[in-house]
Amino acid sequence: MAKVCDICGKKPVVGYNVSHAHNKTKKRWYPNLQKVRCLQDGQMKKIRVCTSCIKSGRIVKP
Repeated sequence: MAKVCDICGKKPVVGYNVSHAHNKTKKRWYPNLQKVRCLQDGQMKKIRVCTSCIKSGRIVKP
């Protein structure tokens, strides 16, 4: 199960958590994905969409 937005292709970003002592631990930041029913090609589909795509109106809800 890939954590990728079906509309814009947004995916996890990799970086470090850095403490005050400058200790680094690897971390991944995941996009805020939601399962949404939407209208695509005249059919109802459940897709995984990031909240920024939902907010900007890139999908059409039924």
